[in-house]
Amino acid sequence: MSLQHLKQRALSNTEVRAEYDLLENEFAFIDQLLSMRVQAGLTQEQLAIRMHTQKSNISRLERGNANPSWTTLLKYAHACGFELSLTPQKMSHNA
Repeated sequence: MSLQHLKQRALSNTEVRAEYDLLENEFAFIDQLLSMRVQAGLTQEQLAIRMHTQKSNISRLERGNANPSWTTLLKYAHACGFELSLTPQKMSHNA
């Protein structure tokens, strides 16, 4: 059985699919963080200095190995010159 076939089979389970989708959103968010830092032209070290923290904390955050507070996320965004906000999810009429 190929890896692709195994993945398709696993994702046919609704519970597995839901967990996979949650992780997909987490990875997309991490990509957004990295994009902010890159657009700001900052290294992890420079960002850490701006946030008054250690480079290792930035690295953990960008790898998804942290559970940051909203305050930490705001500091990250502001240090990169961005605003961070939450927007309501658009609900379909079928929901």
